[in-house]
Amino acid sequence: MDALRAQSTPRPDATTLSAFGGFVLIGGSNFVAVRFSNAELPPFWGASTRFAVACLLFLVVVMGRRIGLPRGKALVGATLFGILNFGLFYAFVYYALVYVQAGLAAVILGLTPLATFFLAVLQRLEAFQWRGVAGAALAVCGVGVVFWEQLDAAVPPLALIALLGGALCAAQAGIVVKRFPPVNPWAMNAVGMAVGAAIIYILSELTGEVHVIPVLRETWIAFAYLTTIGAVVLFLLVLFVLRRWTASATSYAFVLFPVVATAMGAGLSGETVTVVFVLGSALVLAGVYFGALVRPAPKPVSVAGAEATAPEVKPPGV
Repeated sequence: MDALRAQSTPRPDATTLSAFGGFVLIGGSNFVAVRFSNAELPPFWGASTRFAVACLLFLVVVMGRRIGLPRGKALVGATLFGILNFGLFYAFVYYALVYVQAGLAAVILGLTPLATFFLAVLQRLEAFQWRGVAGAALAVCGVGVVFWEQLDAAVPPLALIALLGGALCAAQAGIVVKRFPPVNPWAMNAVGMAVGAAIIYILSELTGEVHVIPVLRETWIAFAYLTTIGAVVLFLLVLFVLRRWTASATSYAFVLFPVVATAMGAGLSGETVTVVFVLGSALVLAGVYFGALVRPAPKPVSVAGAEATAPEVKPPGV
């Protein structure tokens, strides 16, 4: 139990919540930027070059500040983080989005908090609490309401399996950060993005994508945003929040991403925000609040009560 407490901070402070809010806003806006990028760049090629350029930016800072790269178990953790978070997650999601509508994809990826919670419990990183299950389920229902009209489409089974695989990879990536020795976030992302970019580039070659250089101004703007703010800033915030909060609570960003993306997309295209969207968003926010933010108040113990119960306390192992 002491190990669980050492790994988790159940109630975040204002700085952590602010970083989490930035993480959600940037992550949600990335969905909009990727739409512009994918209009001209093949998905795997665009993702691999995005992470390759971002990796170079991280390495410049690492060398300029003389930050040591991870070694031993820390290097294993950074490599696993790169495989799961940048390699397999984006490979699964980009493959699925060829066949699956964005709404259904958002609902399935919204299962990430539930997956993170159960994986964290199974790996003894967090203690089981019904509140976490209920909050994540409520948030998933909210995402389902937001994209209700898109949920009746026929979807190939492999695409659904890919999305579930993406949710599991994202969940385990957060747990890897918590379980392995801490690494400077600049070095962690430099190693992780190098590994992820290599994996996605190999997939680009295997699928026969044409490696083009963008010519449209909109594509360059989207690519520049995805490389800097959407990669460098985003994943610095991700690691910052993961170090200060629990893995399951941090994963609630995945049910907030589609809400942010839909709102921003509606604003950019001039579409009207419907009542269904508002109701679904309210459910998502309620699920995040209930599952990640609310914590029961500690029971007050009087001096007399403490004295009476003191003999009942047993040392570990008894």
